[in-house]
Amino acid sequence: MDLRSELLKSIWYAFTSLDVEKCGKVSKSQLKVLSHNLYTVLNIPHDPVALEEHFQDDDDGPVSNHGYMPYLNKYILDKVKEGMFDKEKFDDLCWMMTMKKNYKGVPKGSLLLERDCFKLFCLFNLLSEDRYPLVMIPEEVEYLLKKISTAMSQEWDGKSLEDLISQDAVVREEGMSVWTFLEHMGAGRLLRVTSAEAFSLALDEVYLEMYHNVLKRGYMWKKGHVRRNWTERWFVLKPSSIAYYVSEDLKDKKGVIQLDKNCVIEPIADREGKRCLFCVKTHNKTYEMSASDQRQKVEWTQAIQTALRLQSEGKSSLHQELKLKRRVQREHSQQERSRSARSSCSSRSSQSDDSNTQEMEKLEKEKDRQDLEIESIIQHARELETRRRESEEKERRKQREVQMELERQLREAEMLRDSMQAEMQERAREAEQQKKRIQELELTQRKLEAALNMEIQARLEEERARQELERLLQAEDEKKKQFQLLQEQQRASQKNLSPIEEASGGGMEDDAPSALHSASQELQDLRASRQRSHQHLEEVQEKLRNASQHVRHWNVQLNRLMTPITPGERLEHRLLSKNMCPKKEGALASNEFISKFKIRADQNNQIPEDSETLEEQMEATNLSDGSDESLEKSNGQI
Repeated sequence: MDLRSELLKSIWYAFTSLDVEKCGKVSKSQLKVLSHNLYTVLNIPHDPVALEEHFQDDDDGPVSNHGYMPYLNKYILDKVKEGMFDKEKFDDLCWMMTMKKNYKGVPKGSLLLERDCFKLFCLFNLLSEDRYPLVMIPEEVEYLLKKISTAMSQEWDGKSLEDLISQDAVVREEGMSVWTFLEHMGAGRLLRVTSAEAFSLALDEVYLEMYHNVLKRGYMWKKGHVRRNWTERWFVLKPSSIAYYVSEDLKDKKGVIQLDKNCVIEPIADREGKRCLFCVKTHNKTYEMSASDQRQKVEWTQAIQTALRLQSEGKSSLHQELKLKRRVQREHSQQERSRSARSSCSSRSSQSDDSNTQEMEKLEKEKDRQDLEIESIIQHARELETRRRESEEKERRKQREVQMELERQLREAEMLRDSMQAEMQERAREAEQQKKRIQELELTQRKLEAALNMEIQARLEEERARQELERLLQAEDEKKKQFQLLQEQQRASQKNLSPIEEASGGGMEDDAPSALHSASQELQDLRASRQRSHQHLEEVQEKLRNASQHVRHWNVQLNRLMTPITPGERLEHRLLSKNMCPKKEGALASNEFISKFKIRADQNNQIPEDSETLEEQMEATNLSDGSDESLEKSNGQI
C-alpha cells in the first residue's frame, strides 16, 4: 500500500464526518475548510482559488466524494512527498474531525485512554482492507490482538474473539468497522486487560513498531569518530535509517545513520574492553557498536539485515509486506478449501471402505511423522537453548574476569595518580618555599644596596667635612701667625721709642691697636667656624656609623639567606659546582656585592683621606686654645 492509499483512508473518515445527512455529499464551504486544513498539515502551499476554479458551475449544492476526488488528487495528493510532513499529525487531524461525530467516547470504567483510542484508530487503518467503507477482517483483528498480548507478556486467549464472531454474522462475513472495534475494545470484549498502564505501554510498543516502522530500539555503546571513545546511546532502527539519542526520551538527537542497499553489517572481534561488537559500513563511514550481550547482538544484526533487505527491495514498511503475505496466504488457503470442496462433491459415493481405511492409516502415519518432527524440533531447540545458556555463562564469566582486571588496573591507576598528586603538591610547596626565599634574598639585596649607597654618601660627606675643617684650620693657623707677628711688632716698637717719638708718633700708635683688634676679631670668627665644622663632622661620622651598622645588618641577613635554591640538582653536582653567581640568574654573594660597591666608590672618588693629619691638627688647635686666650688678655691690656 503506497502513501496515497494510506492518506486516502484518513481523508475518507474526515469526508464522511462532514456528511451529516449520510447521503454521500458535502457542501463546498465545508470542503474549503477541509482542503485548507489538509494544505496546512501536509505542508503544501495554499491555493484558495483552485477549488472555485475546479467547481465553476452555478450549482451551490453539495459535492460528492467522487466529485471531490479529482481536485484532491490534482491539487493535494500529487504534491505530497514522503518525509515533508508529519503523518501522525495528519492522522490526528482526521481523527479529531471524525471522532466528534462518530465515536461515543470512552465508557465509564474503561481501561482505555483517549490517546489509546487514537493509536488503535491508526493501527486499524493500517490493517484494514483496501475497500470502502473501511473494515478489518477477523484474521487481522486476531493478529493485532496477539501483538498486544505478546507486548503485555500475556498469553493470547482467542475465546472472546471467537464468541464475538460466532454471535455477530456481520463481523464474520464482512468485517468490523473502526467504531465497532473501539466499542468492543473499550468494553473489554476482545482482550482481557487487568492494568491500564500495562495496556498503554504494550499498545505504545506495538504502535511504534507497526505505525512508525520501528524495527528495533534499545541502548547500545557507540564509538565516536572524533574522540574515538565509547558512549552509550539509545538507538531507533527504521527501514531507512538508524537514529541515536542521548536517552530514550528522544529529546537530544545525536545523529542518524542513513541505510541503503550498499550498506553492509559485519561482526567485530572483542577489543578495547568491549564485547558483542559489530559495525555498519556506509559509503563514507564505518559505525562501530557494542550490544549488551550476545542475544542482543544477534537481534540487532537480524533487524538491521531486515532493514537492508527492505531497502534493496524498494520497500518502506515491514508490516505492509507482512500484511500482503498474510493476504496472499488467506487467498491461497481459500482456493485450497474451494478446490477440496469441489473434489469432495465430485467424488463418488461408491468408494469402498478399504480405501477409507487406507486413507485413515495414511493420515495417522502422517500425524505420527509430524509428531516426531515436532519432537525433534523441540529437542533441537532445547539443545540450542542449553548451548546458548552455556555460552552466555561463559561470556559472563569472561566479562567478570575482564571487569575485575579493569577494576584492578583502575585501582592501580588511582594509587599512582594519588602518589603523583602528593609528589606534585610536595614539589609545589618546595617551589613556593624557594620562591619566597628568592624574594627575601632579592629584597635583602636591595636593602643592602641601599645601605651601601647610604654608607658611600656618608663617607663622601665626611670627606667633604674633613676637607672643610682642614681648610679652616689652615686659615686659623695663618691668622694666628699674623696675630703673633703684630703682637711682637707692637712690643718691639714700645721698647725702642723715646718720649719725644712717643709724643710725635701718637697717630701711628693709634693705628696699631686697631689692626691688632681686627686680627683678633677675624681669629675669633675662624675659631667659631671651626667649631661649627667640627660639630658637623661629628654628625656626619655618626651618620656614617649608622650606615655601616645597617650594612653589617643586611650583610648578615644576606649570608643567612644564601642557601641552595635549586632542589632539582644532584647533591654531587651541588658539591662540585663553583661558588659563583651569574650576573642575570641569581643574587650576588654579600662579599662580592660589598667589594663591588667599594671598588666603584674608589674609582668615582679619588680623594685622599688624611684623617690622622686632621686629628693631629685638631689636637694642636685644642692645645693652642690656652695660648690664644692669653693673647686675647694681652690684647685687652694693650
